Amino acid sequence: MTEEQVKGGPVIPHSVLKKQERNEEWALAEKQGLEALKKKNAENRKLIYNRAKQYSQEYEEQQIELVQLKREARLKGGFYVSPEAKLLFIIRIRGINAIDPKTKKILQLLRLRQIFNGVFLKVNKATINMLHRVEPYVTFGYPNLKSVKELIYKRGYGKLNKSRIALTDNSIIEQALGKHGIICIEDLVHEILTVGPHFKEANNFLWPFKLKAPLGGLKKKRNHYVEGGDAGNREDYINDLIRRMN
Repeated sequence: MTEEQVKGGPVIPHSVLKKQERNEEWALAEKQGLEALKKKNAENRKLIYNRAKQYSQEYEEQQIELVQLKREARLKGGFYVSPEAKLLFIIRIRGINAIDPKTKKILQLLRLRQIFNGVFLKVNKATINMLHRVEPYVTFGYPNLKSVKELIYKRGYGKLNKSRIALTDNSIIEQALGKHGIICIEDLVHEILTVGPHFKEANNFLWPFKLKAPLGGLKKKRNHYVEGGDAGNREDYINDLIRRMN
């Protein structure tokens, strides 16, 4: 050690200097990242609010239009026939006893592996044929806005990295479905309800709903709904069952 180095104080090793420099860089990067995230969250909040407002207006307009159409039909002496539903909600009401392999496979494809599991489904020829096959084991119908909202808000879980995660934050939805323009829970509700272009991705993201046993119990699950039982298509009356099971 030279005389000059001793006069100038202790020499800091090069490795320590490098570590200090690296820590400073990390701290700066972290600070910038937090600022960017804060800015993005503020923009997202604004966007989410505007979208929720837009959806609310859309649902209100649809309701007003429906009332007007019904009134017009009544004035003309006829009655209004609602357009064919695009969305189904299916609930499994029977267990695994005496179930044939094909029915078991269809229930697995529908993701109804447990009793009182529920899933949304798009109405098309393939799904209707599958439902006819498993009709004695399930009940299904056409959910309304209230039912879709209550199910997703109360019992909604998402599939993220093959894990079941509660939808407690919009960032979970954005992480999984952001690339499809679905960034919040209201977007998810709208996509499911309207059976939008990314319905498949949104529905696959939602974990099958685990519902409770219906309040007041089931009548007779061996019989079809039209025979006073519970199985099969109950159309709009599925909403009453959802209320009792949610």
